Amino acid sequence: MRRSRITAFVSSLLLAGGIALTGTGMAQASENAAATGYVALGDSYSSGVGAGSYISSSGDCDRSTKAYPYLWNAAHAPSSFTFAACSGARTDEVLASQLGGLSTSTGLVSITIGGNDAGFADVMTTCVLSSDSGCISRINTARAYVDSTLPGKLDTVYNAISAKAPNAHVVVIGYPRFYRIGATCVGLSDTKRAAINAAADYLDAAVAQRAAAHGFTFGDVRSTFTGHEICSGSSWLHSLNWLDIGVSYHPTAAGHSGGYLPVLTNAA
Repeated sequence: MRRSRITAFVSSLLLAGGIALTGTGMAQASENAAATGYVALGDSYSSGVGAGSYISSSGDCDRSTKAYPYLWNAAHAPSSFTFAACSGARTDEVLASQLGGLSTSTGLVSITIGGNDAGFADVMTTCVLSSDSGCISRINTARAYVDSTLPGKLDTVYNAISAKAPNAHVVVIGYPRFYRIGATCVGLSDTKRAAINAAADYLDAAVAQRAAAHGFTFGDVRSTFTGHEICSGSSWLHSLNWLDIGVSYHPTAAGHSGGYLPVLTNAA
């Protein structure tokens, strides 16, 4: 009799525990199922500088209706869409002003970041105005920053994203190579072009490594932009534009729809 009572008591505990665990699992599953919002973070390569059709309310952030986040939102209709990417953003700006849209209901986050931290604009300015050796020297300075400082900056951003959007699938998207080498093309020397391409590869490798360390997906756009670099004859990137200097070396609308959007779509 005593044994049967103990057995009944233990059975009731196990049953109650099972119900509690099942309830927790169902609640988690429900939360995950509801995590379908999309938040687009990052710099000008995500905001859409160079793509045109800028949203007037975005001001100097230059968010474009032809940028890949806007196109992905239009094609997939997530439960919510926060377009926070901003021209010129560094990692510190992402932390300070772009994370407000993240929550437990965020199911997808995309981000391009790191280029401005590494001095992208100054590198390109130096390479346009300086000698081959001056260009390579400035690139080497940027590479040293990528080695010493950028990983910690990226880790801080990625940790913040995970903390604020624990249910999100995060896609960290890289940068394209800028130039087709060996083509007849007015402008920079092939020495400079090759060094700039190598710098893009170096930055992408560092970003991809930190993304993987956080369990994020790295979206590599170098393959989709192959054949569409500057000097290719079918470029999806603006070359140096003295009349609108800010769009220089940024993707065109075709670069967003044909280069960035498919990468996000496949990775999401």
